[in-house]
Amino acid sequence: MLGPVILAASRSDRMRRLVSAAPVTKQVVDRFIPGETVDEILPVIEELAGNGLELTMDVVGEDITTPEQATAARDAYLELIGRLGPLELGARAEMSVKLSMFGQALPGGHELALANVRPVVEAAAAIGTTVTLDAEDHTTLDSMFAIHDELRGDFPQTGCVIQAYLFRTQEDARRLAANGSRVRLVKGAYKEPAEVAHQHKHEIDKAYVRILRTLMEGEGYPMIGSHDPRLISITQELARTAGRKPDEYEFQMLYGIRGEEHLRLAAEGHRMRVYTAYGTDWYGYFMRRLAEKPANLRFFLRSMVSKG
Repeated sequence: MLGPVILAASRSDRMRRLVSAAPVTKQVVDRFIPGETVDEILPVIEELAGNGLELTMDVVGEDITTPEQATAARDAYLELIGRLGPLELGARAEMSVKLSMFGQALPGGHELALANVRPVVEAAAAIGTTVTLDAEDHTTLDSMFAIHDELRGDFPQTGCVIQAYLFRTQEDARRLAANGSRVRLVKGAYKEPAEVAHQHKHEIDKAYVRILRTLMEGEGYPMIGSHDPRLISITQELARTAGRKPDEYEFQMLYGIRGEEHLRLAAEGHRMRVYTAYGTDWYGYFMRRLAEKPANLRFFLRSMVSKG
Protein backbone atom coordinates (compact mmCIF):
# COMPACT_ATOMS: atom_id res chain seq x y z
CA MET A 1 0.00 0.00 0.00
CA LEU A 2 2.92 2.35 0.60
CA GLY A 3 4.21 2.01 -2.96
CA PRO A 4 1.86 4.59 -4.54
CA VAL A 5 2.54 6.99 -1.67
CA ILE A 6 6.29 6.77 -2.20
CA LEU A 7 5.93 7.16 -5.96
CA ALA A 8 3.87 10.31 -5.37
CA ALA A 9 6.62 11.56 -3.06
CA SER A 10 9.16 10.97 -5.84
CA ARG A 11 7.42 13.74 -7.81
CA SER A 12 7.18 16.17 -4.88
CA ASP A 13 9.68 19.03 -4.75
CA ARG A 14 8.98 19.46 -1.04
CA MET A 15 9.77 15.80 -0.31
CA ARG A 16 12.85 16.03 -2.51
CA ARG A 17 14.16 18.91 -0.39
CA LEU A 18 13.28 17.13 2.87
CA VAL A 19 14.88 13.82 1.97
CA SER A 20 17.93 15.44 0.37
CA ALA A 21 18.55 17.57 3.47
CA ALA A 22 18.39 14.66 5.94
CA PRO A 23 21.93 14.05 7.30
CA VAL A 24 21.64 10.29 6.93
CA THR A 25 20.31 10.28 3.36
CA LYS A 26 23.64 10.18 1.53
CA GLN A 27 24.85 7.22 3.58
CA VAL A 28 21.73 5.28 2.65
CA VAL A 29 21.64 6.43 -0.97
CA ASP A 30 25.20 5.18 -1.40
CA ARG A 31 23.88 1.65 -0.97
CA PHE A 32 22.01 1.97 -4.26
CA ILE A 33 24.00 4.68 -6.09
CA PRO A 34 27.74 4.18 -5.56
CA GLY A 35 28.94 7.45 -7.06
CA GLU A 36 28.06 10.79 -8.58
CA THR A 37 30.83 11.16 -11.18
CA VAL A 38 32.58 8.97 -13.74
CA ASP A 39 35.76 9.11 -11.66
CA GLU A 40 33.87 7.71 -8.67
CA ILE A 41 32.09 4.99 -10.62
CA LEU A 42 35.02 3.56 -12.60
CA PRO A 43 36.55 1.71 -9.59
CA VAL A 44 33.10 0.22 -8.88
CA ILE A 45 32.86 -1.00 -12.48
CA GLU A 46 36.30 -2.59 -12.29
CA GLU A 47 35.51 -4.28 -8.97
CA LEU A 48 32.24 -5.77 -10.20
CA ALA A 49 33.81 -6.95 -13.46
CA GLY A 50 36.70 -8.44 -11.52
CA ASN A 51 34.18 -10.51 -9.55
CA GLY A 52 32.81 -12.06 -12.72
CA LEU A 53 29.78 -9.79 -12.96
CA GLU A 54 28.51 -7.78 -15.91
CA LEU A 55 27.01 -4.30 -15.70
CA THR A 56 24.44 -2.02 -17.23
CA MET A 57 25.18 1.62 -16.43
CA ASP A 58 22.50 4.26 -15.82
CA VAL A 59 23.28 7.97 -15.55
CA VAL A 60 20.38 9.00 -13.30
CA GLY A 61 18.18 11.99 -14.05
CA GLU A 62 14.71 12.35 -15.58
CA ASP A 63 13.44 15.89 -14.95
CA ILE A 64 14.46 17.31 -18.33
CA THR A 65 12.71 20.58 -19.19
CA THR A 66 14.93 22.06 -21.93
CA PRO A 67 16.72 20.79 -25.06
CA GLU A 68 19.99 21.90 -23.49
CA GLN A 69 19.47 19.55 -20.55
CA ALA A 70 18.73 16.71 -22.98
CA THR A 71 21.99 17.45 -24.80
CA ALA A 72 23.84 17.45 -21.48
CA ALA A 73 22.37 14.02 -20.69
CA ARG A 74 23.58 12.72 -24.04
CA ASP A 75 27.04 14.12 -23.37
CA ALA A 76 27.15 12.48 -19.92
CA TYR A 77 26.66 9.08 -21.56
CA LEU A 78 29.25 9.86 -24.21
CA GLU A 79 31.72 10.75 -21.47
CA LEU A 80 31.00 7.44 -19.72
CA ILE A 81 31.51 5.47 -22.94
CA GLY A 82 34.74 7.31 -23.61
CA ARG A 83 36.04 6.26 -20.21
CA LEU A 84 34.82 2.68 -20.56
CA GLY A 85 36.68 2.14 -23.83
CA PRO A 86 40.17 1.71 -22.32
CA LEU A 87 38.83 -0.86 -19.83
CA GLU A 88 38.09 -3.17 -22.80
CA LEU A 89 35.08 -4.75 -21.13
CA GLY A 90 33.06 -4.85 -24.35
CA ALA A 91 29.51 -6.11 -23.86
CA ARG A 92 30.22 -6.85 -20.20
CA ALA A 93 29.47 -3.17 -19.51
CA GLU A 94 26.49 -1.83 -21.43
CA MET A 95 24.32 1.27 -20.97
CA SER A 96 20.69 1.73 -19.92
CA VAL A 97 19.01 4.97 -20.98
CA LYS A 98 15.69 6.63 -20.26
CA LEU A 99 14.46 8.53 -23.30
CA SER A 100 12.88 11.12 -21.01
CA MET A 101 16.44 12.20 -20.24
CA PHE A 102 17.03 12.77 -23.94
CA GLY A 103 14.03 15.08 -24.34
CA GLN A 104 11.19 12.68 -25.14
CA ALA A 105 8.60 14.77 -23.22
CA LEU A 106 9.58 18.09 -24.81
CA PRO A 107 7.93 19.57 -27.93
CA GLY A 108 9.09 17.46 -30.85
CA GLY A 109 10.31 15.04 -28.23
CA HIS A 110 10.24 11.83 -30.25
CA GLU A 111 12.59 13.21 -32.90
CA LEU A 112 14.72 14.96 -30.26
CA ALA A 113 15.13 11.80 -28.19
CA LEU A 114 16.04 9.76 -31.27
CA ALA A 115 18.59 12.37 -32.36
CA ASN A 116 20.18 12.38 -28.90
CA VAL A 117 20.22 8.64 -28.28
CA ARG A 118 21.62 7.65 -31.67
CA PRO A 119 25.15 9.02 -31.01
CA VAL A 120 25.17 7.14 -27.69
CA VAL A 121 24.24 3.88 -29.42
CA GLU A 122 26.87 4.51 -32.11
CA ALA A 123 29.58 5.24 -29.54
CA ALA A 124 28.63 2.13 -27.52
CA ALA A 125 28.88 -0.03 -30.63
CA ALA A 126 32.31 1.43 -31.37
CA ILE A 127 33.69 0.00 -28.09
CA GLY A 128 31.94 -3.34 -28.55
CA THR A 129 28.93 -2.84 -26.32
CA THR A 130 25.31 -1.76 -26.59
CA VAL A 131 22.41 0.21 -25.12
CA THR A 132 19.09 -0.83 -23.61
CA LEU A 133 16.14 1.56 -23.70
CA ASP A 134 14.42 1.62 -20.32
CA ALA A 135 10.63 1.59 -20.14
CA GLU A 136 8.87 4.47 -18.40
CA ASP A 137 5.17 5.16 -17.89
CA HIS A 138 2.72 3.69 -20.40
CA THR A 139 2.17 6.96 -22.29
CA THR A 140 5.80 6.91 -23.50
CA LEU A 141 5.99 3.34 -24.75
CA ASP A 142 4.81 3.71 -28.35
CA SER A 143 7.54 6.30 -28.87
CA MET A 144 10.13 4.13 -27.10
CA PHE A 145 9.32 1.06 -29.20
CA ALA A 146 9.39 3.11 -32.41
CA ILE A 147 12.84 4.46 -31.51
CA HIS A 148 13.93 0.94 -30.60
CA ASP A 149 12.84 -0.35 -34.02
CA GLU A 150 14.62 2.54 -35.74
CA LEU A 151 17.89 1.95 -33.89
CA ARG A 152 17.84 -1.79 -34.45
CA GLY A 153 17.92 -1.18 -38.18
CA ASP A 154 21.59 -0.21 -37.82
CA PHE A 155 22.35 -1.65 -34.37
CA PRO A 156 20.36 -4.88 -33.96
CA GLN A 157 21.85 -5.53 -30.54
CA THR A 158 19.97 -2.52 -29.07
CA GLY A 159 17.78 -3.73 -26.21
CA CYS A 160 14.55 -2.59 -24.63
CA VAL A 161 12.58 -3.10 -21.42
CA ILE A 162 9.03 -4.40 -20.99
CA GLN A 163 6.95 -4.26 -17.80
CA ALA A 164 4.91 -7.24 -16.62
CA TYR A 165 2.20 -5.22 -14.89
CA LEU A 166 0.96 -3.62 -18.13
CA PHE A 167 -1.82 -5.41 -19.99
CA ARG A 168 -0.18 -4.65 -23.35
CA THR A 169 3.09 -6.37 -22.49
CA GLN A 170 2.16 -9.93 -23.47
CA GLU A 171 1.63 -8.80 -27.05
CA ASP A 172 4.79 -6.66 -26.97
CA ALA A 173 6.72 -9.72 -25.80
CA ARG A 174 5.43 -11.86 -28.67
CA ARG A 175 6.48 -9.25 -31.21
CA LEU A 176 9.90 -8.68 -29.69
CA ALA A 177 10.66 -12.37 -29.17
CA ALA A 178 9.88 -13.08 -32.81
CA ASN A 179 12.22 -10.27 -33.89
CA GLY A 180 15.16 -11.64 -31.91
CA SER A 181 15.52 -8.59 -29.65
CA ARG A 182 17.39 -8.27 -26.38
CA VAL A 183 14.52 -7.80 -23.91
CA ARG A 184 14.69 -7.02 -20.18
CA LEU A 185 11.55 -8.07 -18.33
CA VAL A 186 10.74 -6.22 -15.10
CA LYS A 187 7.63 -6.05 -12.95
CA GLY A 188 7.21 -2.26 -13.32
CA ALA A 189 7.88 0.67 -11.02
CA TYR A 190 5.52 3.48 -12.11
CA LYS A 191 2.05 4.16 -10.76
CA GLU A 192 -0.28 3.12 -13.57
CA PRO A 193 -4.11 3.24 -13.69
CA ALA A 194 -6.22 0.10 -13.42
CA GLU A 195 -7.31 0.59 -17.05
CA VAL A 196 -3.82 -0.31 -18.30
CA ALA A 197 -2.08 -2.29 -15.56
CA HIS A 198 -2.50 -5.01 -12.96
CA GLN A 199 -2.76 -3.53 -9.47
CA HIS A 200 -2.03 -6.53 -7.24
CA LYS A 201 1.21 -8.38 -6.64
CA HIS A 202 -0.15 -11.86 -7.34
CA GLU A 203 -1.55 -10.68 -10.70
CA ILE A 204 1.77 -9.08 -11.63
CA ASP A 205 3.72 -12.19 -10.66
CA LYS A 206 1.48 -14.43 -12.80
CA ALA A 207 1.80 -12.04 -15.73
CA TYR A 208 5.58 -12.01 -15.28
CA VAL A 209 5.78 -15.80 -15.60
CA ARG A 210 3.51 -15.86 -18.67
CA ILE A 211 5.59 -13.21 -20.41
CA LEU A 212 8.86 -14.85 -19.36
CA ARG A 213 7.71 -18.11 -20.95
CA THR A 214 6.99 -16.24 -24.19
CA LEU A 215 10.48 -14.76 -24.19
CA MET A 216 12.19 -18.05 -23.36
CA GLU A 217 10.35 -19.85 -26.15
CA GLY A 218 11.05 -17.08 -28.64
CA GLU A 219 14.03 -16.14 -30.78
CA GLY A 220 15.32 -13.24 -28.69
CA TYR A 221 17.67 -12.84 -25.75
CA PRO A 222 15.76 -12.61 -22.43
CA MET A 223 17.14 -10.48 -19.60
CA ILE A 224 15.40 -11.26 -16.31
CA GLY A 225 15.14 -8.16 -14.13
CA SER A 226 14.11 -9.55 -10.74
CA HIS A 227 15.44 -10.22 -7.23
CA ASP A 228 12.61 -12.64 -6.43
CA PRO A 229 14.06 -16.09 -5.56
CA ARG A 230 10.92 -17.81 -6.83
CA LEU A 231 11.14 -16.07 -10.22
CA ILE A 232 14.82 -16.88 -10.47
CA SER A 233 14.05 -20.58 -9.96
CA ILE A 234 11.20 -20.41 -12.48
CA THR A 235 13.54 -18.75 -14.97
CA GLN A 236 16.03 -21.58 -14.69
CA GLU A 237 13.31 -24.18 -15.20
CA LEU A 238 11.82 -22.37 -18.20
CA ALA A 239 15.30 -22.03 -19.71
CA ARG A 240 15.90 -25.78 -19.35
CA THR A 241 12.52 -26.56 -20.88
CA ALA A 242 13.23 -24.21 -23.81
CA GLY A 243 16.67 -25.78 -24.33
CA ARG A 244 18.54 -22.55 -23.60
CA LYS A 245 22.17 -22.63 -22.52
CA PRO A 246 23.33 -20.38 -19.63
CA ASP A 247 24.78 -17.83 -22.07
CA GLU A 248 21.48 -17.53 -23.97
CA TYR A 249 19.78 -15.44 -21.29
CA GLU A 250 20.88 -13.42 -18.29
CA PHE A 251 19.81 -12.24 -14.86
CA GLN A 252 19.82 -8.57 -13.97
CA MET A 253 19.63 -7.14 -10.46
CA LEU A 254 20.11 -3.71 -8.93
CA TYR A 255 23.36 -2.62 -7.35
CA GLY A 256 23.01 -2.77 -3.58
CA ILE A 257 20.30 -5.44 -3.47
CA ARG A 258 21.09 -9.15 -2.88
CA GLY A 259 24.78 -8.77 -3.66
CA GLU A 260 25.56 -12.30 -2.46
CA GLU A 261 23.01 -13.64 -4.93
CA HIS A 262 24.79 -11.77 -7.75
CA LEU A 263 27.99 -13.63 -6.92
CA ARG A 264 26.25 -16.98 -6.44
CA LEU A 265 24.60 -16.90 -9.85
CA ALA A 266 27.82 -15.81 -11.54
CA ALA A 267 29.75 -18.59 -9.80
CA GLU A 268 27.21 -21.11 -11.12
CA GLY A 269 27.99 -20.00 -14.67
CA HIS A 270 25.03 -17.71 -15.26
CA ARG A 271 25.37 -14.33 -16.89
CA MET A 272 24.65 -11.90 -14.04
CA ARG A 273 24.40 -8.19 -14.89
CA VAL A 274 24.25 -5.54 -12.18
CA TYR A 275 22.16 -2.44 -12.92
CA THR A 276 24.43 0.31 -11.60
CA ALA A 277 23.23 3.90 -11.44
CA TYR A 278 25.30 6.98 -10.74
CA GLY A 279 24.97 10.75 -10.92
CA THR A 280 23.84 13.73 -8.91
CA ASP A 281 20.12 13.66 -9.79
CA TRP A 282 19.48 10.51 -7.76
CA TYR A 283 16.20 11.36 -6.01
CA GLY A 284 13.62 9.87 -8.40
CA TYR A 285 15.65 6.68 -8.88
CA PHE A 286 16.14 6.29 -5.13
CA MET A 287 12.45 6.75 -4.31
CA ARG A 288 11.42 4.13 -6.87
CA ARG A 289 13.79 1.65 -5.25
CA LEU A 290 12.00 2.29 -1.95
CA ALA A 291 8.60 1.89 -3.59
CA GLU A 292 9.47 -1.41 -5.27
CA LYS A 293 10.18 -3.37 -2.12
CA PRO A 294 9.14 -2.86 1.52
CA ALA A 295 12.54 -4.15 2.69
CA ASN A 296 14.22 -1.20 0.98
CA LEU A 297 11.93 1.23 2.78
CA ARG A 298 12.54 -0.47 6.13
CA PHE A 299 16.28 -0.27 5.53
CA PHE A 300 16.02 3.49 4.86
CA LEU A 301 13.78 4.20 7.87
CA ARG A 302 15.94 2.14 10.23
CA SER A 303 18.99 4.01 9.04
CA MET A 304 17.31 7.36 9.60
CA VAL A 305 16.34 6.36 13.14
CA SER A 306 19.72 4.88 14.05
CA LYS A 307 21.91 7.53 12.42
CA GLY A 308 19.67 10.58 12.37
